Amino acid sequence: MPKKKFRWLPIRQYNDLSLLTLRLLSGGLMLTHGLPKYHRLLEGNINFPDPLGIGEELTLLLTILSEVLAASMIVAGVLTRLAAVPLIITMVVAIFVVHIHDAFQQKELAIFYLVCYLLLAIKGPGKISVDYLLFKKAK
Repeated sequence: MPKKKFRWLPIRQYNDLSLLTLRLLSGGLMLTHGLPKYHRLLEGNINFPDPLGIGEELTLLLTILSEVLAASMIVAGVLTRLAAVPLIITMVVAIFVVHIHDAFQQKELAIFYLVCYLLLAIKGPGKISVDYLLFKKAK
């Protein structure tokens, strides 16, 4: 009797599981940065850096929308590519404006997040996502 070649999952499934893992980790971990900012806002503590000169309140609000709302959308896989855009912008500002003169160690987490969100913007959410359930396409 010939031996069957055993494969755990089809290659496409590996891609979908990888994208799910990337979404859960990059979005979930970003929430640990955004939720404390949201709590600061609720407490009335608006003191926040204003690197673009648009005002502390607006900067804080945009950062919260990015790090909480967009990150939550990434986790669920809802409008993933669109949700990646504000996170990409936030990370670009963090790297090239807020931490521009800091040592690499101060920038590396933002660089890592930037790469994660760029990958999600390029690849999409994968089949294990709300996007796929709604639109029946992973890309």
